[in-house]
Amino acid sequence: MNLPLNTSFDTSNCALQARYNMIEQQIRPWNVLDEGVLELLSAVRREEFVPPSYEGMAFTDMEIPLNSATEEAMRLGQHMLAPRVEARMLQDLQVKPTDRVLEIGAGSGYMAALLARSAERVVTLEIVPELVEFARENLRSAGIQNAEVRQADGALDPIPDGPFDVIVLSGSVAEVPQKLLSLLREGGRLGAIVGQQPMMRATFVRRTGDRFETTRPWDVVTSRLRNFPEPSSFRF
Repeated sequence: MNLPLNTSFDTSNCALQARYNMIEQQIRPWNVLDEGVLELLSAVRREEFVPPSYEGMAFTDMEIPLNSATEEAMRLGQHMLAPRVEARMLQDLQVKPTDRVLEIGAGSGYMAALLARSAERVVTLEIVPELVEFARENLRSAGIQNAEVRQADGALDPIPDGPFDVIVLSGSVAEVPQKLLSLLREGGRLGAIVGQQPMMRATFVRRTGDRFETTRPWDVVTSRLRNFPEPSSFRF
């Protein structure tokens, strides 16, 4: 007689192995060596933050669409960043338990969950109403209580609750937004992906008094956050 399979046990083990493979084969080789960040990626279940139709791809090295129309999702920036990019951003921002964090582009809430497990409080802004609710539900289900998802346009709307210790842009912009730099407190850090295709750089800015020190340690290309300024295409 065949015994019934313990499906939940098998599924859980498969996810555990896939998460381990993601960390060891994608993330660690991309110079993410901070053990605190690697432990965080083990603890926060990425598969619980992806749309159900993409659950089997939660640990792949790709940007997962958050809209059933894949091309539209990528054009509008409605996707999760690749896991190695999220991990490298976390490592380079060096988030501390006392930090107050602002994220632009909540998406599914996964990056906000990672930030919230590292920081004191996270405010994450999302422009798409459906994604606001998706991110809120995902964070509730994950037991994250110190991250608040707000429906707002990070490029155009006023941003209360500043200043912040850390600001993260979960998508690319043409240039570092001066509006957001003004929200950094002393010693605060901003992380963004800046530039134009085919060349973009991860860009980190640290505020020291009235000075803003910038580093651009690695290259990556991702789609745009909406409504941030683009350079004029006019040429003489």
